[in-house]
Amino acid sequence: MGHGKLKIISIGLLSGGLDSILAAKVIQEQGIEVIGIVFETPFFSSQNGIKAAEELGIKLIVKDITPEHLAMLKNPKYGFGANMNPCIDCHALMVREAGKIMEDEEYHFIFTGEVVNERPMSQNKKALKLVANLSGYQDFLLRPLSAKLLPETKAEKYGLIDRRRLLNIQGRSRKFQLDLVKKYGVKEFPTPGGGCLLTDPIFSKKLKELFENTEDYSIRDIELLKLGRHFRIQGKKVIIGRNKEENQKLKEIATGKDVVLSAEHVPGPIALICDSVSKRIMKKAAGICARFSDAKNEKKPPVIYRLGKKNEEINPEAITQEKMDALRINFETKVLKKDT
Repeated sequence: MGHGKLKIISIGLLSGGLDSILAAKVIQEQGIEVIGIVFETPFFSSQNGIKAAEELGIKLIVKDITPEHLAMLKNPKYGFGANMNPCIDCHALMVREAGKIMEDEEYHFIFTGEVVNERPMSQNKKALKLVANLSGYQDFLLRPLSAKLLPETKAEKYGLIDRRRLLNIQGRSRKFQLDLVKKYGVKEFPTPGGGCLLTDPIFSKKLKELFENTEDYSIRDIELLKLGRHFRIQGKKVIIGRNKEENQKLKEIATGKDVVLSAEHVPGPIALICDSVSKRIMKKAAGICARFSDAKNEKKPPVIYRLGKKNEEINPEAITQEKMDALRINFETKVLKKDT
């Protein structure tokens, strides 16, 4: 190897998927210490990364990058994928954050589990080069599962790691990875995909609608996208809970500025109106709330009251299915246009 007694330490992006686990195993096999790093935002969690670190028996850094991620999401340099997933910019951001830690802690290189052409849009050779260059740490970024298909990094050139023992996996077939699972005795790993909400077509439409209608959105606005049926009344967002669990979450997430409505004496949903609003908007929201209550087929609509205001009664505005559909934000059809 040529580095004598020097202790080589790497930092690896550990999503928790099989590729990231195997990349760590390939690095460990050469006697190099692996420090894992996993990131959190409202769109993906660290749960699988934490499990993977336990499987690997390595130290793990969990880092919340929500502010940096939201700033990037407003205007990603390389645009979006099929939905609202800015994969190239997102991966570059993660590598950049790992690179800062590498420099601060004097680790020797960064690695990821990326595989050439496994994902046609975000993991072809051109995309991998863009990620590396955009991160600012291109000379230090190693992809051990496909390293033999890519240019040498500093770690390989300077003998910190043996390039001959790295791999040349490419394409979408998982055969090579499954062979490595047997070789390394990997016990648990999640199924591919599904880890990022930004790749989900319906959530992506919700997020796009939020961006188009809210200039100064917050993390809470994004968390609300995960709950309920969504309506807009004169520009104000109204969210109707779909079940008992969502009703409770809407109550918990509401602030003093919000209006929270509920049907009285009959089972029904919670309606959360984001921000203070006029009586007219409240009456329309109360009408929607009544339509989703168990009393929806009765001639006289149920009494709707406003929580936290000494049971202030709101008379629901009669609302037809057609009117309600016109106010509802429809997320169920037509996937967003592909940009990359």
